[in-house]
Amino acid sequence: MHEFDDVVLQCFLKNQSQLFPEDVAANLEEAEAFLEECMAVVVDSVEEVIAYFEEEGIDMNEAVGDEILEASEVFDVGDGRYLIVEG
Repeated sequence: MHEFDDVVLQCFLKNQSQLFPEDVAANLEEAEAFLEECMAVVVDSVEEVIAYFEEEGIDMNEAVGDEILEASEVFDVGDGRYLIVEG
């Protein structure tokens, strides 16, 4: 089971519209349940974001560095970590 801290959950709640047309969570508990259900991950660097997509076999069309961070699935938590949510 994944554990998401409040900083990650707040980031998702605030920015969920970058990935979904409608809100999928209205509070921290719903956000945590949703992220656990879709097996979201938190990584500690841009390099780990790139490695995640490579391991999953997801073609990012040669995107690297800052470009990969613009993917709708990638949420910048704001403290050096990134939340990856596959919608």
